[in-house]
Amino acid sequence: MKTIKTLFVLLIIAVVGLGVYVYSGAYDIGADVPHTRFVDWLVSALRDRSIAAHARDIRVPDLNDPKMILEGAGQYAAMCSTCHLAPGYDQSETWEGLYPRPPKLYQGTSLTPAEIFWVIKHGIKLSGMPAWGASHEDDELWAITAFVMQLPKLSPQQYKDIVARAPMDTDMTMMPMPRGESPVPHHADGNAVPAESPARVGHGPQP
Repeated sequence: MKTIKTLFVLLIIAVVGLGVYVYSGAYDIGADVPHTRFVDWLVSALRDRSIAAHARDIRVPDLNDPKMILEGAGQYAAMCSTCHLAPGYDQSETWEGLYPRPPKLYQGTSLTPAEIFWVIKHGIKLSGMPAWGASHEDDELWAITAFVMQLPKLSPQQYKDIVARAPMDTDMTMMPMPRGESPVPHHADGNAVPAESPARVGHGPQP
């Protein structure tokens, strides 16, 4: 009985101490300072287990449909490439400034298709990953999922070619380009804007 009381008191002290530490603001929440090893482990474990649990019962459609993959290419270029990059575009100012760094999806992922879909739809708290389900239908998100599964198989030129043929997510978006190159605007029909077009004035994402 004495041992139980001692453990209870220690637990209360730990909870109060944690509360005081959190309220003090001593923990540096800035994105330019990495988490401590314990916090990084805790957040990573919480994220990974949550994604796996919530995606467990999702039914995955056929993701090999060429039309779906092509649609997903346009969605990915418009919505995802600035943070998650693409073949031939391995840096961006956004990617460099985020913490934790978004995974470079063209290098592959350990997530299942169901887990990828769940993350795209619901986002991840405190990571910069938005919940695209708030503004997009499930079939659009499955198209992105289908393209993400194909992304590691693409060369830089193949990526540029499929994005150029794909319908864009918006009336116009900027296809990411390597540093030092001009971004290439694309219309919703997938056609690049002519060089003389006024739409080329300004700056878009430039990994």
